[in-house]
Amino acid sequence: MPVCAQDEPRAFIFGGDAFLAGRSVTHDAAGSDDLFMAGERVVGKTAITGSAHLAGREVTMDGGIGGDAYAAGEEIALRGDVVGDATLAGRSVSVAGVGGDLRVAGSELRLGGAIGGTAMIAGEVIAFDAVVSGDVSLAAKRVAWGETASIGGRLIVFEEEPGETDVPERVVPAGRVERREIEDWDGPKPPSWGRVIVKFLMGVFVVTALSALVAALVPERLAEMRRQVLARPFHTLWIGFMAQSAIIGAGVLFALTIIGLLLTPALVVLAIAAGFAGYVVAAYAFGVGLLLAFGRPDPDSIAERALAAGVGALTAGLIGLIPFLGWLFVLVLVLSGIGAITVRTIRPVFFADTY
Repeated sequence: MPVCAQDEPRAFIFGGDAFLAGRSVTHDAAGSDDLFMAGERVVGKTAITGSAHLAGREVTMDGGIGGDAYAAGEEIALRGDVVGDATLAGRSVSVAGVGGDLRVAGSELRLGGAIGGTAMIAGEVIAFDAVVSGDVSLAAKRVAWGETASIGGRLIVFEEEPGETDVPERVVPAGRVERREIEDWDGPKPPSWGRVIVKFLMGVFVVTALSALVAALVPERLAEMRRQVLARPFHTLWIGFMAQSAIIGAGVLFALTIIGLLLTPALVVLAIAAGFAGYVVAAYAFGVGLLLAFGRPDPDSIAERALAAGVGALTAGLIGLIPFLGWLFVLVLVLSGIGAITVRTIRPVFFADTY
């Protein structure tokens, strides 16, 4: 069972495996086999004999890893050697040595030590100072080759313009270098602003299209939910918090009964669907509120409602990009939308006098 992430770190040891989670967690117990850690900042100070599964904003593993390594986060540093394979993804990733295969994707990569197998590498800026025994697949915008860098097998370079990546003869002979176009790359993709922008605009379009569809099918119900969000934002936020908490809490309670564990995935899907529907409704309400603030009248046509949905989705998406505060704003929107849907469908009444 996973350990719930809280401000105070929690740990669970079972069969030699260590499970740790919290805002900031550190593993310093000797003799652990597999290691599972999740949190904002996770640190492994001692070596483990099994595999490591690590996730967090800042991931650091000082000890060696006797099995495979799996890590995801913003900053990842594997300072000890990995005996098995390593699969890593993050903005900034550094690797000291891997006994098996290496698969890594990120923006800034620093590769050192010995890599006993093959390496699949995708990044923007790569400091390559590793000794690779096998083949290497490389997709990068810029590569800085270290003095000890060498590749024992083939080097397959994926480039936008073949020949733009300089490969010194001391790293790998020219006869073992194969250059391909970046479109042929089928491994992890390096970060691309173009793809990020396209995905962002696609998200805005999907929310706008769904809002326009709902406005066309049930215009009065959508208008009622929109008025509810704008007129009583704190009320809908509170109702949404209660409703989403009830769905997620029900999933946990069903899981505790063991028999009801089969219903937990359905409740997880319901919670995700409720969150998405709440975001669509709240983004539309937010867009209408912005247009009203600029002196435009209430939307009374499909085109005007689609415009309001687009303005709300685009503005909410841009605000959501703000570090830390952005996701809080999006969370408020989601819960407010869920609250409006709950009030419209269930019409809950609290603190009512009964006789």
